[in-house]
Amino acid sequence: MKKLLIATALSLGLSAAAWAKDIVDTAVSAGSFKTLVAAVQAAGLVDTLKGPGPFTVFAPTDEAFAKIPKAQLDALLADKAKLTAVLTYHVVPGKVMAADVKAGKVKTVQGQELTIGTMGGVTVNNARVTATDVTASNGVIHVIDTVVLPQ
Repeated sequence: MKKLLIATALSLGLSAAAWAKDIVDTAVSAGSFKTLVAAVQAAGLVDTLKGPGPFTVFAPTDEAFAKIPKAQLDALLADKAKLTAVLTYHVVPGKVMAADVKAGKVKTVQGQELTIGTMGGVTVNNARVTATDVTASNGVIHVIDTVVLPQ
């Protein structure tokens, strides 16, 4: 039945994005964000990131989280307030597609600003964007190779 609905939607010219999962389900399906998803769950942010948004999420991969020493990562995961601050620092209100990214400062949901660079590829603070425009029903994910930390 689901395949029939999707085929019908595509034949009517509806985009695949119309059938996209929310940001959390998209991250789970990708398979490379297990640590991020666990952190979102530990911080109690699942319902927020499943909400209407729209959100732009700069999502660190499991490899990005692996750059953090284990003891430091474990301490972060155990401190809900600090974890929430770090995670919401990766989220910008609105849906910003790669074509619309401009160099400069952008305010995060956490309240501080990220610095976006566009020379030689897109960067977010010290993180390199490795994939863009992973669409979700309530926003977009841009994949980054490093966890960015608020000041």
